[in-house]
Amino acid sequence: MGIPTFPDAPFVIAGTTYRSRLLVGSGKYKDLTQTREASLASGAQIVTVAIRRVNIGQDPNAPSLLDVLPPSEFTLLPNSAGCYNAADAVYTLQLGREILGGHKLCKLEVLGDEKTLFPNMPETLKAAETLVKDGFDVMVYCSDDPIQARMLEDIGCAAIMPLASLIGSGMGILNPWNLSLIIEQSKVPVIVDAGVGTASDAAIAMELGCDGVLMNTAIAGAQDPVRMAHAMKLGIDAGRNAYLAGRIAKRFSAAPSSPMAGRVV
Repeated sequence: MGIPTFPDAPFVIAGTTYRSRLLVGSGKYKDLTQTREASLASGAQIVTVAIRRVNIGQDPNAPSLLDVLPPSEFTLLPNSAGCYNAADAVYTLQLGREILGGHKLCKLEVLGDEKTLFPNMPETLKAAETLVKDGFDVMVYCSDDPIQARMLEDIGCAAIMPLASLIGSGMGILNPWNLSLIIEQSKVPVIVDAGVGTASDAAIAMELGCDGVLMNTAIAGAQDPVRMAHAMKLGIDAGRNAYLAGRIAKRFSAAPSSPMAGRVV
């Protein structure tokens, strides 16, 4: 008897289908070799890159991320990390598109302050509208507010990316109820972004019904980033399969594991 196969709906972002529902960042690793090793161990196909912080051709005299994560192997996701207003975010992503030869897929991130790195939603909405009109496929980092998420989807964003908790905090999912509301209403992929600390956090996000999870610090900041990347891959797969399988209902009384009917004695 062979190993069973488990069907799943395709994971589609802006018309492109991906095998992996884990998206990873490319920052905070000790070197580019470790960046590649961890990215491969994660099984991720989409890798984010901070245009303001990582060289992907801006400096021809310095090592480039493209040397270890070439576009022939990975879908690069330029992001506007480090931007605090709509104008800077739009300019940064337009620069990324130019460097990558017209690449339309991007991650919009407009931060509110340096302490919390919480999204500035008025500026995010403004930048999203500009980028969508400019032809970008916008994946957008946002608060876990269902109303704001709906507004971003109405603008035309390709994916909604609510935070689980503060960027780099490792606190996991602090408000599963809001995430559930966003998932229930959304017609585009919902991808948890920020706050994941370990594989169980990723599994919980997927069990809630998220379409994917994006993370960086949880992998790059681990004692063994490559092994943690592999653990995150397994957590994503386990959580997705548990969601599709349908968990048992929680109850306040015990239920015997073995059937009572037909007992021998």
